[in-house]
Amino acid sequence: MRAVGSSIPRVDARHKVTGEALYPGDIDRPGQLWLRVVFAERPHARIRGIDTSAAMAAPGVVAVFTAADVPNNVYGLNTLDQPVLCGPGAPRGMADADIVRFVGDQVALVVAETETQANSAARLLQIDFEDLPVVSDPLAAMQPGSPLVHGYRDNNVLLEYHVRTGDVEAGFARADVVVEHTYRTGAQEHAYLQPEAGLSYIDALGRVVVVVAGQWVHEDRQQIAHALGLPEEQVVVRYPAIGGAFGGREDMSVQIVLALAAWRLKQRGIDRPVKTIWSRRESIIGHHKRHPSVVSAKWGATRDGKLVAQQVDFTSDCGAYAYTSTKVLGNATLACLGPYVCDNVHVDARTVYTNNVPGGAYRGFGGPQGHFAAELQMDRLAEALGMDPLELRLRNAWHE
Repeated sequence: MRAVGSSIPRVDARHKVTGEALYPGDIDRPGQLWLRVVFAERPHARIRGIDTSAAMAAPGVVAVFTAADVPNNVYGLNTLDQPVLCGPGAPRGMADADIVRFVGDQVALVVAETETQANSAARLLQIDFEDLPVVSDPLAAMQPGSPLVHGYRDNNVLLEYHVRTGDVEAGFARADVVVEHTYRTGAQEHAYLQPEAGLSYIDALGRVVVVVAGQWVHEDRQQIAHALGLPEEQVVVRYPAIGGAFGGREDMSVQIVLALAAWRLKQRGIDRPVKTIWSRRESIIGHHKRHPSVVSAKWGATRDGKLVAQQVDFTSDCGAYAYTSTKVLGNATLACLGPYVCDNVHVDARTVYTNNVPGGAYRGFGGPQGHFAAELQMDRLAEALGMDPLELRLRNAWHE
């Protein structure tokens, strides 16, 4: 037993400090092949065809996989809205899986004897793209006539939340001071030390095993099984040392494609592990970021520093796919009001599809964007009232 306040050593501390801990990029298996993911490298386009013949003929190449090799070509942590591989010919999945919606959409997989051979062969793929109109600003994406990121939808707004308490107009009528401002926050890269990496193989029980860094082991397994059309018990996901995450590993990166490659190779009589390690550049374009946001806030207070009205319009840039945008939006909808008591509140919040890199989980999960606007509003109110900013906060803070 340990007393309250005593120091408990981390169980993994020694192995990490000495370098004994194995991260996904450190793990190898005998006879492994190397996988290279081919990214779209363009924000919005239709793939009319992929010619794999030159890549297949390249030295060391064992296989090239495209959308036609994905049994169920759609996935998503909360919303099934993203193809595993973009391109024509998938047996089932998204109706418009031939469309790429951001630069990091995955188009093909090249498997070769060495990492260098896989990289070289990937450059030989001939992809016929038809570029489509791009929408990169979430405010513009909401306007009538804006290009649709997902053609099956009527508009680009993925989800809206509304908060109504009291009478905000009556609150502003009572206010002695009103401050109004628009705030913008940008995307943010997680930049964890271990880029996306992992390996997959078929074990002695015929199960697809994926060794990868992640944050939602059961959700990873569910999404892999769904895409491959397998029962979940036929998929095993193992996390070694993670190498940093901060929310950036909640969504798929290499998990499904590694499993797909090892599974399809086994069906062709090739029972060999498959490994990949993304470069930093691939990591930056291939995984989600903190959501950019636009926050317009109008707050009112009485001369004695009492908040009487809060009106906020919050828009987050969802990017090309939903990921955890709906959950992040929920936090931001509350955070944009700050930890303050106010009887008259009016909030409209939404997250909007664009052709940008998707937004997703990042430390604080919507809180930083909302609180950034809320706390600057308090500073502006304090300045307008000639009041100490801390005193203004103390007069309005929530208490149990």
